[in-house]
Amino acid sequence: MHAIYFDYNATTPCDQKVVDKMLPFYNQIFGNPANTFHYQGRRAQSAIENAREQVASSIYADPGEIFFTSGATESNNLAIFGTARLANENKHKKIVTCSIEHKAVLVPCEILSEQGFDIEILPVDKLGRVNVEDATSAINNQTFLVSIQIANNEIGTIQSVADISNIAHAHGALMHTDAAQAVGKIPVNVNELDIDLLSFSGHKIYGPKGIGVLYIRNGRGVIPIEPLQFGGGQEGRIRPGTLNVPGIVGLGEACRIINEELPDERLRITTLRDQLEKNLLDHIPELNINGDRNNRLPNTSSLIFPGIEADVFLINLSEVMLSTGSACSSGAIEPSHVLQAIGLNREDAYSTIRASLGRCTTVDEINRASDYIIEKWRQITLNTF
Repeated sequence: MHAIYFDYNATTPCDQKVVDKMLPFYNQIFGNPANTFHYQGRRAQSAIENAREQVASSIYADPGEIFFTSGATESNNLAIFGTARLANENKHKKIVTCSIEHKAVLVPCEILSEQGFDIEILPVDKLGRVNVEDATSAINNQTFLVSIQIANNEIGTIQSVADISNIAHAHGALMHTDAAQAVGKIPVNVNELDIDLLSFSGHKIYGPKGIGVLYIRNGRGVIPIEPLQFGGGQEGRIRPGTLNVPGIVGLGEACRIINEELPDERLRITTLRDQLEKNLLDHIPELNINGDRNNRLPNTSSLIFPGIEADVFLINLSEVMLSTGSACSSGAIEPSHVLQAIGLNREDAYSTIRASLGRCTTVDEINRASDYIIEKWRQITLNTF
């Protein structure tokens, strides 16, 4: 059987249309966009601004609010540390986030805690949801930043970001969201969510690796963060350095495809995910599904397989590529912090496997993978290898 890829939340293949758009910018249009005195530089600069418009359109932003980075990790760090530098001058010392954020949010918060900032980490319920009442209690006039993800990479739960943003703004705080798992899977509108800062990566949306975005709302012409790096004046001095032109062009094309295909693709992938879960539940009735089944990403299934250890199971699933929780935490001895935060015991956490579907997933793959997974689960639990 041809190996089936069900790990799209970890990374996606580059869409061929994206690759085709990028190729000329490696050896034909190779100029430095910072130099517009000649044709090469002007072509590169024009391509960047076109991509900026495409990216902005995908999240309903203005092009001038889009800043290119190396990925969501850098964008998250820039949002958190960049706002903290300004907040420190104003004596505001509090950040509010939640327990199932990506490590690219939690670790910067830990570092700021060591530097004297007040970090409050909100709990989540068993479905992975932040309680808005908890956010109301935590956010106060000393809060300068609230950072809550739109959707979780492991269990798919979607948060009430707009409601939390209203609370943050009532206290004069900025609202940041890690949208790495949301963009390209569900509609993301920075105006409806009332977001000030938003991060995402190209490689999660069928674009290239090594490119990402930090959206910064440009209210009253004021940029509410300070840079972490210094040098040239690229990206409004927020993120200096020679721009990754092929990566930016590829990210722009990936966002253009999202703008065209998201509604139909969202429905198609939701149907495939539901079919996968039905197939498995019909033959493994003890199977449990983590997360908010009524409000989650259309492509994500976090599954507790009874009677197995996930890592052993995956080694035996050579024909289907899945994940044990977060790919960014692979090799960790402790269970996923997300699974612990929703209250799973260690046994269930170690028995959890994530399936995340994508653009290339087909009905045939769903059915073949289901049969294969069921067969291997029976072999392991009945010791019939």
